[in-house]
Amino acid sequence: MLYYSGFTRRIGDVDDGSTVTDFLPAERARGITIQSAAVTFHWPPLHEGSRSKDSAPRFQTPHTINLIDTPGHADFTFEVLRSLRILDGAVCVLDGVAGVEAQTEKVWAQANTYSIPRIVFVNKLDRDGAAFKRTIKEIGSRLHGWPAVCQIPWWEGGKGRFTGVGDAINLAALKWKEGGDGKSIQSLCLDELAQEDSGLHAELIKARGALVESLCEFDEKLLETWLACNDDSIAVPAQAIRDSLRRCILDGSGRLIPVFAGASFRNIGVQPLMDAVDDLLPNPTERPDPEISIGNQKGSLSDLLQGKLSITPQKSLSKKSASPLSLVAQIEGCALAFKVVNDPRRGVLVYIRVYSGSIKRNSALWNTNLHVTERAQRLLQMQASDAIEISHIAAGQIGVIAGLKHARTGDTLVSYPGVNPKLGPPAPLNTLQLRPIDIPPPVFFAAIEPHRLSEEKNVAEILALLLREDPSLHVNVDEESGQMLLSGMGELHLEIARDRLVNDFKAKATMGSIEISYRECIMGSGTASHRVVFDREIAGKKGKAGCAASIEPLNGLSPDTEHTVNMDGNVITIELPESLYNEEGVAMLPPELSFVTLRTALVNGAKAALARGPRRGFPLHTARIMLKFDPANDYFGNDSSAAALSSAARLAVQAALKEALGNANVGLMEPVMNVVISCDEASLGAIVHDLSSARGGHVLSLDNDTNEESASNLPAIDTNRIYAPPDPFASSSGADRAGPGQQRQITARVPLKEMVGYLKHLRSLTGGRGTFIMSVDRFERLSGPREKAL
Repeated sequence: MLYYSGFTRRIGDVDDGSTVTDFLPAERARGITIQSAAVTFHWPPLHEGSRSKDSAPRFQTPHTINLIDTPGHADFTFEVLRSLRILDGAVCVLDGVAGVEAQTEKVWAQANTYSIPRIVFVNKLDRDGAAFKRTIKEIGSRLHGWPAVCQIPWWEGGKGRFTGVGDAINLAALKWKEGGDGKSIQSLCLDELAQEDSGLHAELIKARGALVESLCEFDEKLLETWLACNDDSIAVPAQAIRDSLRRCILDGSGRLIPVFAGASFRNIGVQPLMDAVDDLLPNPTERPDPEISIGNQKGSLSDLLQGKLSITPQKSLSKKSASPLSLVAQIEGCALAFKVVNDPRRGVLVYIRVYSGSIKRNSALWNTNLHVTERAQRLLQMQASDAIEISHIAAGQIGVIAGLKHARTGDTLVSYPGVNPKLGPPAPLNTLQLRPIDIPPPVFFAAIEPHRLSEEKNVAEILALLLREDPSLHVNVDEESGQMLLSGMGELHLEIARDRLVNDFKAKATMGSIEISYRECIMGSGTASHRVVFDREIAGKKGKAGCAASIEPLNGLSPDTEHTVNMDGNVITIELPESLYNEEGVAMLPPELSFVTLRTALVNGAKAALARGPRRGFPLHTARIMLKFDPANDYFGNDSSAAALSSAARLAVQAALKEALGNANVGLMEPVMNVVISCDEASLGAIVHDLSSARGGHVLSLDNDTNEESASNLPAIDTNRIYAPPDPFASSSGADRAGPGQQRQITARVPLKEMVGYLKHLRSLTGGRGTFIMSVDRFERLSGPREKAL
C-alpha cells in the first residue's frame, strides 16, 4: 500500500525483515507484528491529477488514509483493542490456506463491540492448499455475517497459477504480470474475457448475480434499482452496487461482509483493495458520535458542543457567571490518547486521535483523567518509525504529540485557551471524558529480579516506562516475598517485555519462572458480624470510626445499585440505617460526609482487606461482604474522617476473614482457561487424552464451530446458500476442507498452571501443526489433590 501510494520506493518483505511498519528489532527477528504502527498516505496518489467531479466514483478522488497495522498474535490482543477503539473502519486480512482462525473470531467480536465497519481481504491465494471457497463458507459460519463476494480468484486456465481477480462489481477481470511490482495491471472487459478465459467469464456473471441478489436482501434501494433493470443483475450500474455495499456496512453490525481476493506476496489485488477502502469504509464524519461522560452525565460529543447537554458551571467569583454554552464554545479540540511509545531518539511519543476541533502546536492540553496541563510542544505525523513535523492535527486525524510527561493510554486531552494550568477548564468541563479503552486482565506472571539491591530503583523506573507504553502489562510487588511480579497476556508477551527491558533499556535484571495468580474464596456459610472501632492518629490527626462487617460466599453477581458495588468478582453491600436523622430530626452526619463519600470510603477499606486473603495472601474472589454503618454508634464527630472510615471497614473485613480461616472456611481457586486447539484428525486422540488425564482439563466439544465468544445476536447462516466460486484444487471428498487431513477443533477448559509451556508440548504431539488459543474463563476451586500439590 505504501509503495503504490508513492510513500516508499521499495516493497518491504516480512521474511526479509524490511517492512516499514514492523520496525522493532524483535519484530524483524521473529517475522511478526508486536506493536501497532501508524502510517498516513494518500490514495489515489495526490500527483495523479486534481480532484475529480462529484459524479465520479469515490476511489478516483484522492483520500487521506490513516492506516494502523496491528498484530495478529493472541498475546497482543490489547494492541488490536486500543487501535479498534479509535479507528473508523477495518480491513480483516485472512490467510487463504488457514481460513478463519480462532484469533480472527476473537478480534471480530471486539470489532462488533465497537461497531466498526469492516471488509475482508483473502490473502495468500498463490500458496499451495489455498481454498477461497472454503474461506468464504467459514466467514459465514464463524463470523456470523453474510459474505458478499466482490472479487473471485483467477487461476490460469482454471487450474494453473494464481494470476489475478475477477471483479464482480465492475464486471472486469484484472490480470497482473508475473514477477512484476504489481503496478502494471491489464484490465479485460467481459467480451475480452470471454475470448481469454471462458470459464472465468461464466463464473464472473454468476458472481455478479449472487452479489446483487445478496445485497437486495439487505438494501431496499438496490432492490428498486434491480427491479428497474428488469431483474437483470448485469445491467445494474457498478456505482449503485458500491453505494449499496457502503450503506450495508456503515452501521458496523457485521451482518454483511464484502470480500476481496489477492496475494500480496505476488503484489496481486492490493490496488483494488485500496479503492475499496475509499469506496466502502466511512470517513470520520459518517461515524456515530463519540460517547462522552461529563460529571455524572453520559451523552455524545456533538450534543455537548451544540449545547444539548445541560451542564451547570460552578459559581464564579465575578458577578456574571459564564453560560454553559459559551464555556463549551471555547473548547478548541478534544482528543483521545490511545498509545504511548518510548522512542530512543524522540523521547516519549503519545499517539492521539482527534475527535473535534483541532490540536495546535504549543497549545495547552488539559488531561481530564489526571487533572494536569501539558504543552503540545511538537506535533508529528508518523510514518511508522519516521516522523514529519506538522502545525496542527485536525478532527478525524491520527497524530503524535512528542514530549508529554504524564499522558497515558485512554486519557482524554482537551485544548482550552487561556486556561489556568492548575485548575483546568471550569467545572464540569474539566471532567469531560471520551469512552476509555478497556484493559484485559493479565494471565501470565513472571518474577523480575534486579541483579543488585542498588539496581532496584532503576529497574522499577524502567518498568514504569514499559507500563506506560503497554497497560496490558502489570507490575506489583509481593508484600511477603518482596518479589517484583510482571504479569501480561501470555508467554510471548512477557518474553518481548523482557527483551525490551534488558536490550532496549539496558536494565540489569533477570526474569524468573512464571507464577500463576491464584485466588482465595469463602466456602462455608456466612461469618458473624464483626464490629471494629478504629482509633488512632493518622498523619498527626486523630481518627476514630466504627464499622461492622460479615462475609459469605457469593452466588451470582448482584446488580450494581447505589448500595451494592461489584468489584473484581466480589460484591460489597453497604447497610445504612433507614434514617440518617436522629429522633430530634437533626442529621447525624455532617454535609461534607455525603452518601457518596461515605460509600467510597467504606468500599475502599473493604477492597484493601480483600486484596490479601488470610490463607496464602492471594486476593479474594466470589465473596459477598456486608458492611454495616450506624451513625449512632460508629460516627465520632470530626474524628470520623473518610480515611478513618476506610481503616475501620478494612479492619472489620479482616476480622471477618480471620474468623473464616479459623473455621477452615477459606478455599483456594485457580484460573481456568478456555482453550481452543486446532489440530488434524490424526493427533486428535492424543491431545484429548493428554488434556483430560494428565492436565486435569475438561473437553467441552470437538469440532464445534460455534465459538461462545463470537456467537453474536445474528442468526446462524445456512452456508449452503452462500455463493462462492469452486476451488480448483479441493478434493471431491474433503471439498469443505482442503489440505492434509481433516482439521479438527477441540474446545476445553484447562487450569492455567497446566498450560504454562503447553505450546512446545502441543507441537511435539502434532508434528508442529497444532495451534491453540486461550482466554481466561473463570476461577474455579482447587480439588483435594491439586490443593495439596499447591
